[in-house]
Amino acid sequence: MKFLAIGLDRVLYNTLLSLYGKLGRFEDALKVCKEMESVGIAKDVVSYNALLGGYGKQGKYDDAKRMYNQMKEERVSPNILTYSTLIDVYSKGGLYMEAMKVFREFKQAGLKADVVLYSELVNALCKNGLVESAVLLLDEMTKEGIRPNVVTYNSIIDAFGRSATTECAADVAGGGIVLQTEPSSSVSEGDAIGIQVGDRGDNRFMKTFGQLAAEKAGYAKTDRKVRQEILCILGIFQKMHELDIKPNVVTFSAILNACSRCNSFEDASMLLEELRLFDNKVYGVAHGLLMGYRDNVWVKAESLFDEVKQMDSSTASAFYNALTDMLWHYGQKQGAQLVVLEGKRRNVWESVWSNSCLDLHLMSSGAARAMVHAWLLNIRSIVFEGQQLPNLLSILTGWGKHSKVVGDSTLRRAIEALLTSMGAPFRVAKCNLGRFISTGSMAAAWLRESGTLEVLVLHDDRTCPKSADLEQTSNLQALAL
Repeated sequence: MKFLAIGLDRVLYNTLLSLYGKLGRFEDALKVCKEMESVGIAKDVVSYNALLGGYGKQGKYDDAKRMYNQMKEERVSPNILTYSTLIDVYSKGGLYMEAMKVFREFKQAGLKADVVLYSELVNALCKNGLVESAVLLLDEMTKEGIRPNVVTYNSIIDAFGRSATTECAADVAGGGIVLQTEPSSSVSEGDAIGIQVGDRGDNRFMKTFGQLAAEKAGYAKTDRKVRQEILCILGIFQKMHELDIKPNVVTFSAILNACSRCNSFEDASMLLEELRLFDNKVYGVAHGLLMGYRDNVWVKAESLFDEVKQMDSSTASAFYNALTDMLWHYGQKQGAQLVVLEGKRRNVWESVWSNSCLDLHLMSSGAARAMVHAWLLNIRSIVFEGQQLPNLLSILTGWGKHSKVVGDSTLRRAIEALLTSMGAPFRVAKCNLGRFISTGSMAAAWLRESGTLEVLVLHDDRTCPKSADLEQTSNLQALAL
């Protein structure tokens, strides 16, 4: 356009700023800002929102703070998107006191929180394991007449079982949820003043940030009351029903993940039963595989997988990971293997398998372990067919770049323990902590040993005869994903 001597207007300049911000090309974004100044177009709230969002997405929190201060110096009035963006940016970066300051300014501007702001706060609480506080915030949200969406509920369900600072008791029948908070004795008087600043008006938001700040500082409780959290989640399900909020495949994945984090099969069954209310088909497949049913249930499972296949790759793989984790966690390891092999057949995890390499870095712990067994069985069949294995075999897990200790990936540790328990001749590669390697000759020799097949073949803890009564799965409704 510039080549054609066509001038840009404010809308086009702001569009460029948004694109450069999302791509992390901030030098180009600043050049656009200078060009705007040279042609007499001042940055407006849309311009600043684009820059703030871009800096936040790239984790440039100091730059976001600088840009916000510049915005105020130039007397550009923030709007609700500005505040929502900043609170999201600071919350994701763990800068909860900064988020608290932004919220104070938000209230001083006379604005009212909307579904976006509430959802950002709920998500921040859930990401930090503060499920019960998220539940209370959700309560306040509905009382304010703001309708939550399915994404808000998914955040809470998926956070189940993570570390929390509070205890929760729910009266599921009455639909009420009661929060019980206990002050930590390790919080100093000075810290308590900072955390309790929200006692005067807008209590819930200010205490939310205070609680997050305390969590980050290490003041929060570590004991979890899993049964009480289950009751909280059941209360969440009831609210979704009351508001007629339709769950989606992400909701189902979150419920399955929550089941995997339960302390007992009985607790998991309480949560799994909620799937029957949401969708009989998903419940029938999950419950049937969990109880060891096969033939009729697998027909339903394939139909369900057909529908999941229509989702984007990350959503589909998340569902397979969640279902497999639950099955593996409760001893249905053969069932878990059937699910991952079906996922492989449908290319849910791209390029996961070759004769020389197994790539597990996009898989959950249960799915990855089931896949290792299947892959090694396949390699064994190659050996017994008289074919030569590649010179080097690799299993990739990722090295845990987000872990506090480099190389301390949860998946890596799980696979290392599995390989050790099998007696498999794989070792960690010196140049790559997330890669297990073995020479083809050593692997072939181990696979030929008489006891290897026994450790590779998976079994279910619970099995039902083929003629078992499957009436509970015969009338399954169609799933609208």
